[in-house]
Amino acid sequence: MAKITTVIDIGSNSVRLAIFKKTSQFGFYLLFETKSRVRISEGCYAFKGVLQEIPMQRAVKALSEFKEIALKYKSKKILCVATSAVRDAPNRLEFVARVKKACGLQIKIIDGQKEALYGGIACANLLHKNSGITIDIGGGSTECALIEKGKIKDLISLDVGTIRIKEMFLDKDLDVKLAKAFIQKEVSKLPFKHKNAFGVGGTIRALSKVLMKRFDYPIDSLHGYEIDAHKNLSFIEKIVMLKEDKLRLLGVNEERLDSIRSGALILSVVLEHLKTSLMITSGVGVREGVFLSDLLRHHYHKFPPNINPSLTSLKDRFLPHEKHSQKVKKECVKLFEVLSPLHKIDEKYLFHLKIAGELASMGKILSVYLAHKHSAYFILNALSYGFSHQDRAIICLLAQFSHKKIPKDNAIAHMSAMMPSLLTLQWLSFILSLAENLCLTDSHHLKYTLEKNKLVIHSNDALYLAKEMLPKLIKPIPLMIEFA
Repeated sequence: MAKITTVIDIGSNSVRLAIFKKTSQFGFYLLFETKSRVRISEGCYAFKGVLQEIPMQRAVKALSEFKEIALKYKSKKILCVATSAVRDAPNRLEFVARVKKACGLQIKIIDGQKEALYGGIACANLLHKNSGITIDIGGGSTECALIEKGKIKDLISLDVGTIRIKEMFLDKDLDVKLAKAFIQKEVSKLPFKHKNAFGVGGTIRALSKVLMKRFDYPIDSLHGYEIDAHKNLSFIEKIVMLKEDKLRLLGVNEERLDSIRSGALILSVVLEHLKTSLMITSGVGVREGVFLSDLLRHHYHKFPPNINPSLTSLKDRFLPHEKHSQKVKKECVKLFEVLSPLHKIDEKYLFHLKIAGELASMGKILSVYLAHKHSAYFILNALSYGFSHQDRAIICLLAQFSHKKIPKDNAIAHMSAMMPSLLTLQWLSFILSLAENLCLTDSHHLKYTLEKNKLVIHSNDALYLAKEMLPKLIKPIPLMIEFA
């Protein structure tokens, strides 16, 4: 597969470009992205779906420049797909030929099932829960995929989208009840339900931003944001009736003002029908699905067990001495296990400790000064695929305060709801700091025993530096440490 791949998604509302760079067989990251609010579907629903001249002109101009950008980034592969508005248009082949002639891009028109599949592949691989239903609200249609334990079980495409509902009902000042009834009729075709929903697309991301602002949410990242569907359903329904000035006060972007009401209406009907209790916002969708279907074409569209693309990419790019980070991780596990009679920490937190052990030294690639702070920033902002916000917050904090006392004040108070107890964090931080000290040199055959409240470290090496740093370690409880 090409090292740099460009994916272009021609949606009913926007045309989006994403450029992905592989760092290894399964590691990758988003190198560049942009979008153009082409509105290819503008006016088409009043003319039996026919794409109109002005929107097509906008699309050709945007796509021509998108290709230039892809070539500038030395992309060896360009995959261009078109969804609802184009596939439903009687003049779709004319549009495809026009683009091909203007800039050489070959557009692949995908049907609703394929669009749902791509969204499903993205969510199944890149979110922290592996069972649920995707809700991908686009301008012309809404796609859903049923995912069970990471496998896509069913797909459906519904003919309800933000622009379609806006032009058919809201622009004509028709009663919202008529629009809702139309949506309910389509949504009743959904053959499955699930307590978890994965929200895909610009409308749901815009609504998520509103909710994050409303609750003063501490992490500025949409991907993986969890929404209590029961508690927020009535608020989402209220958005449908708000005027533009009220929407601005909520923080809705200008480009979403005329479509967020129809999007909120569709989402509220779908959530109510599915009886969903938790919705997870997805920052990934069709573009990532197209990329992953190519990347994982020999692996049944699924990453192998224990492979995380974000973690792999970070290690590929920022850990030139991976042998050292693996050693720190190994010692973290051994120390966690031998000290378990004292700390009594739930074993689920060993997951966070292991990742922190691997990535704590990553910040040195930027600067050895404040390296742990740099590591924490990388973790919080780039360890996104397959990790919950809580996972990222805990790992970030462990990396940032390695060799430091975890503060009780407002330095972490804004994230306290996501955190385990302070004592648990202190234990994990202590174990990480001790492991890092013991791995300063290539010490081999480290063994540990626990004698009541005394940790004995067995090694044939001198470990002079580790012994020297021992008094600086911040212990969670009175604990003797002895070298043998």
